Amino acid sequence: MNTALHAAIAAGTLLVPTVLVTAWVEGAKDRLEEAEAAPSTEPAAAVSASADVDYCSASLKKVLRRVLQSCGLAGAAGGRGCQPADAKALAGGDTAMKKGEKKAGTVSGDDFNALFMPLADRAGILQFDKDSSELDASDLALLDHVFAEQKGASYFFIVARSSPEGSVEHNRSLSQARAESALTHLRTTFKDPDLDKEVGLLWLGEEFAQLDDEFCKWQRSGATETCQPEELNRSAFVAWIDCTL
Repeated sequence: MNTALHAAIAAGTLLVPTVLVTAWVEGAKDRLEEAEAAPSTEPAAAVSASADVDYCSASLKKVLRRVLQSCGLAGAAGGRGCQPADAKALAGGDTAMKKGEKKAGTVSGDDFNALFMPLADRAGILQFDKDSSELDASDLALLDHVFAEQKGASYFFIVARSSPEGSVEHNRSLSQARAESALTHLRTTFKDPDLDKEVGLLWLGEEFAQLDDEFCKWQRSGATETCQPEELNRSAFVAWIDCTL
């Protein structure tokens, strides 16, 4: 057998494992994407005794899992919170197109907010002054109350927003400052060694999932006699979430 033939056989032998591994990885990726895209056929989600079974829907669990994996908890390696574009992608699997359009698979702001509606009795809305990220006495009291009601839950979410009262960039930064203000208070007040493993941050600016007047019925730190959209969205939504992910 000549040298050229030996070389060809050796090259072919080395190539086969590479091709097989590549095919296996691509196949696994395809199966994962198909599993995520397919509607769930599982029975009602198992949850801990402290959780509301009706609350932990398959859709909400999917969003929560993506937030925790893709954005990271506050103390996780690379944990950075979720920005508006992240939230759109994580909620629906794709980012939005031009303003007012949606790709297949995206979730509207209203649909995103609807996932959290069953939390009305255990969540709170911290309302900030215009152009402010400072927590006042009523904000602090509500934040402390909601955080103290853990009841065995695993993850604490802070979802901050801004009203459209300035540039998109300004409101994005403002909502980030509001989320981080709430987290800073929890760190200094509760001294919980596990806190950074429990808290997930999202800041949505004015760009995604603005709250409507349905949320006026929730626990709020703002004046109860008024609830204008611009007041409601100068806010941070806070809640413990206990779903088996």
